[in-house]
Amino acid sequence: MVTSVSSSSEKPDHVARILQEWARERPELDSSPVGVIGRLHRLANALTPELVQVYREHGLTEGEFDVLAALRRIGEPYERAPGELAQNTMVTTGAMTKRLDRLVEAGLVTRRVSDADGRGRVVALTPKGREVIDAAYTAHIANEHRLLAHFTDDELGTLETLLAGWLRRIEA
Repeated sequence: MVTSVSSSSEKPDHVARILQEWARERPELDSSPVGVIGRLHRLANALTPELVQVYREHGLTEGEFDVLAALRRIGEPYERAPGELAQNTMVTTGAMTKRLDRLVEAGLVTRRVSDADGRGRVVALTPKGREVIDAAYTAHIANEHRLLAHFTDDELGTLETLLAGWLRRIEA
């Protein structure tokens, strides 16, 4: 059973209040998972606008940032097949096509026939695309440091270890 993390000197958070209400209304159920899942859900909802704002400042949507980042981090020549991009960004190929259309139109990526397989396509980062993603990623990392600044190094290490372990189990 998970217990509430609010100290007695702190005002209960939204999830703690929900847990108190369920404890009153359904005392026979162990609603403790809401303490973790509910808080993760609320944190994701609160963090997403904070992250998206930085992408927007660089003229990108969250999905476009994701595509450019997937191309940039692969290294030179900064290109992948559309299917690889879909796997590395966890989106469908249909959604990938829309993102790529927009990025091609903006001059941030190109699409060409694969040299290795005349039937396949390759998406490549343009020099302009590299400039945009380098600036956006720099701002993104500064923003993430800001969002995590109230944690100690030990707390961050523990949080990362716990989340990584949980994710591995869920994705297995």
